[in-house]
Amino acid sequence: MKTNSFTQRFESFASTATRATGSSTAFLLALTTIIVWVFTGPLFGYSDTWQLVINTSTTIITFLMVFLIQKSQNKDSLAMQIKLNELIAVNRKASNRLLNVEDLSEVELMALHQFFGKLVEKAKAQDSLYETHSVEEAEEIHQEKLDEQEHRRKDKQSMKRTIK
Repeated sequence: MKTNSFTQRFESFASTATRATGSSTAFLLALTTIIVWVFTGPLFGYSDTWQLVINTSTTIITFLMVFLIQKSQNKDSLAMQIKLNELIAVNRKASNRLLNVEDLSEVELMALHQFFGKLVEKAKAQDSLYETHSVEEAEEIHQEKLDEQEHRRKDKQSMKRTIK
């Protein structure tokens, strides 16, 4: 995918600015600015201009930061979705229907949420943290896991008898 030079420069700027503004140094700089502003109040007689300076400055900074934060959040969200899609795609038992689940409607998401809520209840009934299911194979996988647990239990019993 081709990007133009403005987009590349903006992305670089946004990444740098996001890292910088999320740093301890940026917080201390902002805190220092507020402290200096508060202590200069008596010097300027708490004038309207004195108040206007801080109000205008913080409004402009907040306005610009909203866009930087959204850009950063969009990029992080997309990266996370790609990572999760990779895990779903390579897992034989995971449902490929969940790839790009973020594009589903709210009603569809609620239906999936309810479905997985039912699977959680089944897993809780088994007292195991290792129960997982996909949309299509939930019942089948649930039974496979029960069978595997039973097989392991029998193997352990058999080993105990052999040792004795």
